[in-house]
Amino acid sequence: MHSKLIFLKPGIKFKNRLLTKLNKKLKIIVVLLFLSGFASLLIQRCTPKDEKTVETTNSNHYVGDQTCKSCHASQYKDWLSSDHFKAMQVANDSTVEGDFNNTTYTADGVTSHFFKKAGKYYINTQGPDGNNHDYEIKYTFGYNPLQQYLIAFPGGRLQVTRQCWDVNKKRWFHQYAGQRIPAHDWLHWTGNAQNWNTECAACHSTNLHKNYDFNNDTYHTTYSVMTVSCESCHGAGQMHIDYIKSEAYKNGEKVKNSYLQMTKNSNQQTQINTCAPCHSRRSEVSADKIMSPQFLDNYIPQIPTKEFYYADGQAKDEDYVYTSFLESKMYSRGVECSNCHNPHSGKVLYTTNALCLQCHAKTYDDISHTFHQAGTIGAECKSCHMPSKIYMGNDLRYDHTFRVPRPDLSVKYGTPNACNNCHKDKSATWAANAVVKWYGPNRAYHFAEDLIPASKEDAHSEGHIMRLLNDTATPAIIKATALYYLKDINTENSSQTLLKSLQDKKAQIRYQALRSLADFPAQVWLDAVGPALSDKVRAVRIAAADLYITIPPAQVPPSYYAAFTNAKKELETYTLYQTDFSTGDALAGDYYLKLNDYYNAEKFYLLGLKKDTALNYARLNLSVLYNIKGENSKALKVLQDALMTDPKNDHIYFNMALLYNEMKDPLQAEVALSKAVALKTQNPRVYYNYGLLLEQHNKRQQAVNMFDKGLELSPLDADINYALCILYFNSNQIDKAKEYGLVLKKYYSANPDYRGIIQQLGL
Repeated sequence: MHSKLIFLKPGIKFKNRLLTKLNKKLKIIVVLLFLSGFASLLIQRCTPKDEKTVETTNSNHYVGDQTCKSCHASQYKDWLSSDHFKAMQVANDSTVEGDFNNTTYTADGVTSHFFKKAGKYYINTQGPDGNNHDYEIKYTFGYNPLQQYLIAFPGGRLQVTRQCWDVNKKRWFHQYAGQRIPAHDWLHWTGNAQNWNTECAACHSTNLHKNYDFNNDTYHTTYSVMTVSCESCHGAGQMHIDYIKSEAYKNGEKVKNSYLQMTKNSNQQTQINTCAPCHSRRSEVSADKIMSPQFLDNYIPQIPTKEFYYADGQAKDEDYVYTSFLESKMYSRGVECSNCHNPHSGKVLYTTNALCLQCHAKTYDDISHTFHQAGTIGAECKSCHMPSKIYMGNDLRYDHTFRVPRPDLSVKYGTPNACNNCHKDKSATWAANAVVKWYGPNRAYHFAEDLIPASKEDAHSEGHIMRLLNDTATPAIIKATALYYLKDINTENSSQTLLKSLQDKKAQIRYQALRSLADFPAQVWLDAVGPALSDKVRAVRIAAADLYITIPPAQVPPSYYAAFTNAKKELETYTLYQTDFSTGDALAGDYYLKLNDYYNAEKFYLLGLKKDTALNYARLNLSVLYNIKGENSKALKVLQDALMTDPKNDHIYFNMALLYNEMKDPLQAEVALSKAVALKTQNPRVYYNYGLLLEQHNKRQQAVNMFDKGLELSPLDADINYALCILYFNSNQIDKAKEYGLVLKKYYSANPDYRGIIQQLGL
């Protein structure tokens, strides 16, 4: 529960931190975590007068797509054919694709009726109370390959229906097919996960501001243009229009880019930073955007960890393309989005291999390379180098890592490969043998060879992580991922590596190093993190402040106090900006708990649980809060509620064990620990604490067994090695004690807690 909890073994304390990882739900969540409200690329605010244009208080305001049409007719025509143009529209006879002619569709325990009344479109379907109601369709959402529909709810909300129209097959279908989603569930179409304001709006409208009021749980969401228009990419256009009409322009006076963003000659980074906010899995730093070439000034992208990606970095969840593209050789060689895509229609320039042959030699389109007959799917470049996956029920998307298929890694590690994507009836071994036959036994090195074992976070991971970090060819996004995996390897070498990474030129690496340092004692990073409070990139400053708020204010070095104060304000802005999402509320609770602001911490944990009753992450930390306040009966009740929601969650039993121990109920503590072990927990702290408890009861061999299980998961865990070292030393098994003492000496010699036993063992 809390660091003050101690199992009463002299010299061995239980160490448990506030949970900082989200508890993975036991259900498929298609909607992205933290894909919350993306504002425009500029800072203007607005209140729409209609669905087209509005003015702002800034001198450069949004003028709408019609203003662009007269001078940019060709680009405008392309845009009209794009999915961007049809991202969101008023529901009418011209925009609605679905069959609303008194049709009925039944799936997953829900029967829905689609009909028209007085010229408006309606769906009769299950509401938040579990009963069917009539709902008016306000807007269409998307176009191809599926169209969804938006319905207005109180509090300024728009909700996305679960029923979707398959534009190509001309039929209704359910997202999350086969899942019966209860009416009160977070994933129900009326719930927080399917809320347009939070999940979708920013990437389907121009100059959007979600304007969420967490005190009243309401929205006043605004936009300049309903759909994704010219100014979504090029920025507000008034200054451009004024310039073009000015005498200065007529007299030949030049202004760089003519007051527009992402113009014809924009570089790779400008293009990517313009497309990435919507084509990435990311969180948003603030409603107020900074005009900056640094993506992390405004957004924090998801790195390819095994939580959302496959262990080799291939996309697994609905991850979009930004992170994948940053992994690729294409990115490192300067390839731009517009090299493959028409930026106005969104379509690829060529639908055949000619797209790739713009740069690659014609020999790559020959059977001597593809080993598939020309004209077949197997001979298409994208089949092998951009393996695809279906999302949202029928939306086929391609992985943008552009990697060479590695079925040999599938054989060794179980990761997917493009060959078996098509040849589903064959084994990975069959595919690997075919590659050897065609291309010989040797494969060119790929970072996946180290990233996969690095992701295991075991005794062998550290070497693989270091190879990734020391290889200059490793993409920065992969180095950041390596640093993420380093967080649980609590050695002096890993801490020094993280501290060194704070000086890296890449903001993503500095940011992740700070995040990973959260698992190390403050004395390790206090001085080194101070300068990061003034980093030139906002996300890095926020991460540094998130570390500094964990130390007592009196311990903040005076030289960093001003920078910390400013960075802390940015951290709070970032934290509160996420609170329209249930998980954002839980993280806000964490923020205030670190500040010992128990009132606000409780408030946000409860807000998160109101949005998502299954959010046990919030319950676990709410129980920590009650424990700190000395309200252990309330803490226990919260954990019991958590078990009712998820009875197979080992984290809950672990926290219960700690709480029972503090409540002086060792029998119940042992029961809870045994249940966590029975669930095959992957948390080494469970085995460590269970071992301590067994040792207190003089069950030494059983204690050793528990410690050994913990070491299987975390061989370099300092506490477990110390516990075993002490256990064997006290039982006069000096040689056995030395085995663990050597680990302490090699990795933790700087820790004064271990010096005594190391000296007594003569090491």
